[in-house]
Amino acid sequence: MAKQKIVLAYSGGLDTSVILAWLKETFDAEIITFTADIGQKEELDGLEEKALRTGASKVYIDDLREEFARDFIFPMFQAGALYEGQYLLGTSIARPLIAKRMVEIARAEGATAIAHGATGKGNDQVRFELTAAALAPELEVIAPWRIEEFRNQFPGRAEMIAYAEKHGIKVQASAAKPYSTDRNLLHISFESGILEDPWFDPSAESNKDMFVLSVAPEDAPDQPEYIELEFEKGNCVGINGVRMSPLEVMEKLNELGGKHGIGRVDMVENRFVGMKSRGVYETPGGTILFTAHRKMESLTMDREVMHLRDSLISKYASLVYNGFWFAPERLALQALVTESQKNVTGVVRLKLYKGNVIGAGVKSPVSLYNPNIATMEADPTQAYNQNDATGFIRLNALRLKVAAGVEQNATNK
Repeated sequence: MAKQKIVLAYSGGLDTSVILAWLKETFDAEIITFTADIGQKEELDGLEEKALRTGASKVYIDDLREEFARDFIFPMFQAGALYEGQYLLGTSIARPLIAKRMVEIARAEGATAIAHGATGKGNDQVRFELTAAALAPELEVIAPWRIEEFRNQFPGRAEMIAYAEKHGIKVQASAAKPYSTDRNLLHISFESGILEDPWFDPSAESNKDMFVLSVAPEDAPDQPEYIELEFEKGNCVGINGVRMSPLEVMEKLNELGGKHGIGRVDMVENRFVGMKSRGVYETPGGTILFTAHRKMESLTMDREVMHLRDSLISKYASLVYNGFWFAPERLALQALVTESQKNVTGVVRLKLYKGNVIGAGVKSPVSLYNPNIATMEADPTQAYNQNDATGFIRLNALRLKVAAGVEQNATNK
């Protein structure tokens, strides 16, 4: 009788390395690992050999970087998504892509289950499993961190490190750096361990080695650097006059942002499962792109369309954060976003300097800004008659005057 096949989302880090060995032991199953290359760079080195040595029967490492940039990052940035005013959703937006590919592999391999290393306290478990539910409801999902036997065996990271050492599994985590990282094309996140104390300062001089994608702002060049981003229909298609694919755009902006110490965020956020957690993020390229896109919109988007889209940013960001990328409401919102972006075309000039992204000019062939109308001098187009503002103000003030009159009458009684 053939063994059960399980497709495991595998990063090669502490958790998934231990889980790979544990799943094989516990379920007596054939474990197929899947790793999405979404920009982890050197973290992928030696991963196939490591997975096979740890017990995988087959290893998939798929380059999804272009798809990630084109079909996930760019549509999300068109929506202006920002979670709780700070987080550019770097981890959140990667999960539906990973889960989508896991489902495809599971079906191709005849697997009956997929597995992940997300904890029962986090958001990723929801993101993986909601995607699987939307795309392949017939597949079982195994979440070891929600299995009591697994938690009893591994009550903390120290036990996992000891287990890895016992089984000859090499991992980056150690007592010296007890925190988790998650890296992709959009960002790198740091959480858990020493970062669970919100008073701990990751920006201190003594903690500089923690950061990967960016220099500290105080160590960035003393001279600013100007760059120009070209947009078509809300997507960046070129930098400094050079046409680029979405992947090339992200790679170039990461290089520029990292050089100038841009995109570091330290925040306490609200997880979907109900608790607060502390995360430290580096999003150099994404921060530049987010700022440039907003500036492009300011010149080219109709006011009411912009305000309508903006009213949906919190909802859209929550859908991404909570794992509803493939839900019908996100797809419906995306259709509105796509329509709103049809004239977001032109060039944005930015100045990068010591952690800051500073606007330095914007132009567009479909600009809605008319200097002849906006001028404080005489309007040569005669499109705006200042006398008209009198009636405009009077009508808008009417309800305020009525309310004030009612309040005065009540006070005088």
